[in-house]
Formats: sequence, C-alpha cells, structure tokens
Amino acid sequence: MGLTNSAFDLSRCARPNILSLQPYRCARDDYKDDGTNVLLDANENAFGPGLKLTANESGIRNEINGTSSSSTVDTKLLLGLNRYPDPHQIELKQLLCDLRNTRTHTSEILRPENLFVGVGSDEAIDAILRCFCIPGRDKILTCPPTYGMYAVSAQINDLEVVKVPLDASNAFSLQPEAINQKLASDPRIKVVYICSPGNPTANLIDKSAIQIVLEHPNWNGIVVVDEAYIDFAAEGSSLAEWVTEWPNLIVMQTLSKAFGLAGIRLGVVFTSPGIASLLNNLKAPYNISTITSTLACQAMQPESLEVMRSNRSKLLKQREKLLAEMPKIPGIGRFLGGAESNFLLVEILDKPRESGGKPNNATALAVYESLAETKGVVVRFRGKEPGCNASIRITVGTEEEVDKFLEEIRAVLEEIYQGRLDVSNGTEEETAANDVVA
Repeated sequence: MGLTNSAFDLSRCARPNILSLQPYRCARDDYKDDGTNVLLDANENAFGPGLKLTANESGIRNEINGTSSSSTVDTKLLLGLNRYPDPHQIELKQLLCDLRNTRTHTSEILRPENLFVGVGSDEAIDAILRCFCIPGRDKILTCPPTYGMYAVSAQINDLEVVKVPLDASNAFSLQPEAINQKLASDPRIKVVYICSPGNPTANLIDKSAIQIVLEHPNWNGIVVVDEAYIDFAAEGSSLAEWVTEWPNLIVMQTLSKAFGLAGIRLGVVFTSPGIASLLNNLKAPYNISTITSTLACQAMQPESLEVMRSNRSKLLKQREKLLAEMPKIPGIGRFLGGAESNFLLVEILDKPRESGGKPNNATALAVYESLAETKGVVVRFRGKEPGCNASIRITVGTEEEVDKFLEEIRAVLEEIYQGRLDVSNGTEEETAANDVVA
C-alpha cells in the first residue's frame, strides 16, 4: 500500500555518521543474566544494592491502597538492582506490539524490531533529530499550536523550525497541502512533527491528511505522529500499526497519560525496522531502568489494562461533565479544538456572553493566576498560541477535582466582573505564562 507511494530513501535521509555508527556493545549483549551465570564481566557490585529494605519477603507495601501484598515489584526485583538492565527490552516491546496490533489500519503485524523505547517521549523527540538532522543546516516543521518540546529540542540541536499552523478556523485541522508546499520548496526540512490528538487542541488529526504528507512525490524526510494522548480518543484511532505500511512514518506514544505512569518515564517509538535500528544504535546502552521496564510490563498485563480502562472511563465521564457544565458559567466562551484527550481548551470572556462578552487574554491570564494563587487550582494559560487567544487548558481530574474547579472558576469570574479582582494588560506576563512547556 503506502510503500509504493513513498519517495523515502533511508540511506540518503539519515545522517551518514549515524548510518555507519556501530552501537556500543554492552555486557548483556553476549551473555544474559538468566539467574544461573556467575557474572564477573560488567564490574557490578555482586553483594547487591545498598538499600535498607523494610519490606517482607512476600512483597513490598502497596502505597496505593495501604495493604501489603505480593506483586511484580517485589523484594526480588529490588535485590536485583545491582545488575545492569536489559539493553534491548524485547519482552516489553512485544507486549507493546500486542497492545497496538489491532488490525484496524493494516493486516501487517508490528514486531519488536519496529520499536525503540526511551526515557519518555522527550528522548525519542531528541533522538529522531540527532538521527536525521545535521546541526546548523537542517530544519524541522511543526504545526502550531503544538507541544513545545519539538522546538526546544530543535534549538538544542541547532535546527531551524519552519511552521505551518493548524487551521484554527476548521477545528485546528492539519493543512497538508501547505505542508507539502513547504517541503517541496525546502529540501533541508527533514522531519515533520504532527501531534494527534493535539496539545493544546485535543483534536485527532485526520488520517487522510497525514497520508497526503506521506505521499509527497519527492520529499525525502520523516513524518512523526505524536500520539501521547491517543488512548483518550476513540478505539482504533492509533496509527501505530500503520508504520508497517510507510517506511518514513514514526508514531510516538507514552505511558505517562492514560496509563498513569508519568513517574517511570517511558516513551515508545513505532516505526520501520530500518529507522528503529538506527535509533537503537544511537541510544545509551542501558537507557531503560529495570524498575521502569518491570512496571511497564506489568502495565501491559490483562489485569492492569483493565485498571487503566476503568480509570479512563471515569476520566471520560468527568470530561463530559466539564463539557456540559462549563458553558453554564458566565464568562466561559467556546471550546476550541476537540475533546479527544484528557484536557479541554476553552475561551475566557471579558464579561458574560449575554452582556456582549468577547475573548480576552488579560481576563484569561487573571483567571489562570487567581485560580492558582488564591484557589489552589492550577490550569494552563495558552492564550498566546496561534488560534488560542484568551484560552486556558484544563486537565480532566477526579470527580472531586472537577467539582472544585467548576466552583472556583465561577467564583473567580464573578470577582473579576464585579471589579474585586484586578485584570492587568501585561503582555510580558501573558508570554511568561504561555511559555510553560506542557
């Protein structure tokens, strides 16, 4: 299918030094820690970790429900931390393949050789740039409003950022024809980053629009689809398995959002075996810790997936509550973008709609600051992003958190409209608040 319509040539797209890179051979490449070998090859501490373990032999204390129970993360795991972790993570990669092999977009099958795993999606974002972009020469393309780390990583790698904004007049849809015009006119653009669902826009990017970019007749570059929030969209929305059809497609995911495992820092890249091999070659040899991989594998088990889906169901119910209740609050404007993530983007008005209120950045900033500083409710000000004037981004929380937010934002807006809360017109303050990468 897609393979016949791609102008991509990995041998001419990746940096020559990366193509010729011989990965560091580490101790566990040749002989595994199977529990029977005497391992005297990696200068590890054979006496074990320097930890005073207080858990009993059957398991560690479950901090979530306060009970002591046997679990995958047990004393045996902690006692094994003196050994370097698995550098290849084949078991984890297979579990991730099993999760995403839905047969929705292709009959092809994802395999571990299609994967790279990193320390959060941020390692993947940076690794892609180091693999394909020559500092001081090449460029990337982003579609604002979007996740800020693409530009941060580009700056670190001395790469120019070309921007083709999402179409704010059409629910922040992708503009593939405009992207393709940029790609045709500038061969130094090597990577296109597309966030789907978008951040801060919460909308799913249409698959056919992404395909138009993938089918560019002569551009030799990489299309990256960042699916950090994909599990909050409809079932079958993920394009992870679609990488088996397109040699230059990368789909990034994370366990930080729907899986609730932001603290373990695990990001996932699904792509062609050729690209995955290059990314694995350039990574640090032991980039994923034993604790991270063990918890991630546990998260892929049927009983854990059931917990994730139950929590997601509760969250989606609260998302529906916000969609229903926020418009009833005087001073709340339109929802912008979509509702296919665990957050919503909404306008703040300078006065109630029935009194002729209009979107106003100063009022939105005042709401953001007052909620955080006087009400203990922290949201995000996004009003300086393209197409997001006067907006705040609200993460969907628990029922109690959502109820508190609705109560407090109503109170803050009342205080503003009654003149009891100052609304400044500080452009610098707006920019500073908007520049938070999130």
